[in-house]
Amino acid sequence: MSSVAEVLALVDPRVRDRVHAEYVALPRAGKSLGPRVVLVGHRAAGKSTLLPAVAKLLGRRALDLDAEIERALGQPIREVFREDVRRFRTVEREVYQRLPRGTVVAAGGGFLALHADLLGEDTAVLVPVSFETYRERLMADASRPRLRPEMSVEEELRAVYDEREAIHQRLGSRAMSLAELLALSGARPR
Repeated sequence: MSSVAEVLALVDPRVRDRVHAEYVALPRAGKSLGPRVVLVGHRAAGKSTLLPAVAKLLGRRALDLDAEIERALGQPIREVFREDVRRFRTVEREVYQRLPRGTVVAAGGGFLALHADLLGEDTAVLVPVSFETYRERLMADASRPRLRPEMSVEEELRAVYDEREAIHQRLGSRAMSLAELLALSGARPR
């Protein structure tokens, strides 16, 4: 089984100490997990990177929603997104609804903004990332599609980050923090 330390090692270093401190302070019991645990948050937050370790920690199968979409469409997401964003979002919704129960899913950065209604009984887990790390990761990855090409890259990054932060804040108790998930895993704090 994966350990909490292994999961924490994969979290944005700029927020890792805060996540660890929250984890240590939380009780080891409480909420139960839904049929699917869905890692949500900003693009480049590290959801896909965390996916295998979180799934192993929880003893569940890992599924990356983007990989499942690519499998369903038979082409890379970047191409589909570039050709027809609406088609991508429709397929994203359809594929998510078909995912099996008992899994941990890494969802795309826009999932909460567009498909939060699909979560139902599933457990959304917000993966934190600082703006600085978000900016650095997206600036270094030219393969990711632009979301607002009419803006400068810097303006786009700030606007999208701020808009999605507001969405994450509105989720409130509908999403748990990564620290809460780690506490629910039953692993002892270190």
